[in-house]
Amino acid sequence: MKSTVDQLLDKHKPLIHSDFRKVVSHVQRDGGEWFVNTLIIEGCDVPFKYKRKKAYKNLTGQRVNLTYYANLQMVAGIEMEMMKVVRLKIA
Repeated sequence: MKSTVDQLLDKHKPLIHSDFRKVVSHVQRDGGEWFVNTLIIEGCDVPFKYKRKKAYKNLTGQRVNLTYYANLQMVAGIEMEMMKVVRLKIA
């Protein structure tokens, strides 16, 4: 039987999965109905973003398993790369 991660990766080819990555920075902002979370992962220059309905504990210093895909976002008229997280688990 395949794990949930393997099923996601098989079904959605652009998804990427990373295990046991260290969170260097975690910022959480109130975005109306959703809390927008931004993670910076050790050894990676690109931010990882996800949304939650409720506030989440600070993940700075934690090891996490991430399932995500690359995405582009316009910031001040400049196209920036970011990773959109679809699954996050503390390792």
